[in-house]
Amino acid sequence: MGAARVTTGPEVPGERLARPAPSGERIDASAIGAVRRAARRRRVSVVVVGAGLAAAIALAALSFGAAGVTPDRVISVLLGGGERIDRFVVFDLRLPRILAALVVGVAFALAGAVFQSTLRNPLASPDILGISAGASLGAVWAILGIGAGGAIVAGSAFGGGLVVAIVIWLAAWRQGLHGVRFVLVGVGMAYLCGSVVAWLLARAEVREAQTALHWTVGSVADVRGDELWLLVVGTAACGVVLVFLTRALRPLALGDDHARALGVRTDAARVALLVVAVALVAFATSVAGPIAFVALIAPAVARRLVGRGGAAVGAAAVVGGVLTLGADVAGQFAIPGFTAPLGVVTGVIGAPYLLWLLARTERTRA
Repeated sequence: MGAARVTTGPEVPGERLARPAPSGERIDASAIGAVRRAARRRRVSVVVVGAGLAAAIALAALSFGAAGVTPDRVISVLLGGGERIDRFVVFDLRLPRILAALVVGVAFALAGAVFQSTLRNPLASPDILGISAGASLGAVWAILGIGAGGAIVAGSAFGGGLVVAIVIWLAAWRQGLHGVRFVLVGVGMAYLCGSVVAWLLARAEVREAQTALHWTVGSVADVRGDELWLLVVGTAACGVVLVFLTRALRPLALGDDHARALGVRTDAARVALLVVAVALVAFATSVAGPIAFVALIAPAVARRLVGRGGAAVGAAAVVGGVLTLGADVAGQFAIPGFTAPLGVVTGVIGAPYLLWLLARTERTRA
């Protein structure tokens, strides 16, 4: 295949960086250095504040619940003290769910940042493009079709997401990768995979269907043990690989011509980045199901917080963790006597944002 050409709407990460300086304007190296240092400080500030907010929400989540544990007792338990019942509540009942919500948010946010930056489209997120639906289909098929669990479910989820990504790529390719066509084909694949998942659930035994039901909504309520370790290790491994690939993200966000001029092998870089993003979606979906809109919202919020100077991968990861943890806590305690799964809460948050984004894009084009 030839070099990919991606066309997008007006909201493009890193678009401002592609604008050349006016003719004859002298560029001051010290001014550029000052701007870069200010941008770096802003990114670090966003990450630090976000991490502090996540810690505060986690402390509240450890304290809330029927078995109330006051914040001072929670801190005592975390420092190695506390009573036995408090340690059981904190470490065995609540901490695994909090950790799962954080890591799932990080995984989806990183995947969304990669998709939006490499495809140069703010609508390019795994859930809208059908990648999450493909991973969910792979996981449900492994559970209901062959009665698998654990690593096999994760592998099936990865395979499902990768197959959907390849199908979308091939269907959207017309002498280059057209961003709008990619999104439209992805929406169609999302509906197709959702329909197959519904058919598998409908023909399964009631008990088996209940086991796989959370893959249609998304929840971290029962993620613990081997599943939690698989999620943490898989996300960490993908994050390490992504660290070595992020140098290509900013040039790709500027367009293929600029990226090639900077020495980036655009096709190879885009394929490698998207494979890592699919793996992140697969690991998260295989244990928590398709958590809606996190991959769409978190990178956009992160770019606004850091000034939209690029993919903002680190900030996106922090925002994603805060978003999913906050949504999970809200789903548990916002309405007394009513508990909503994580995927339902993020859907309630994300649907209005998507409508606003579509309306804003149409107004800009008009």
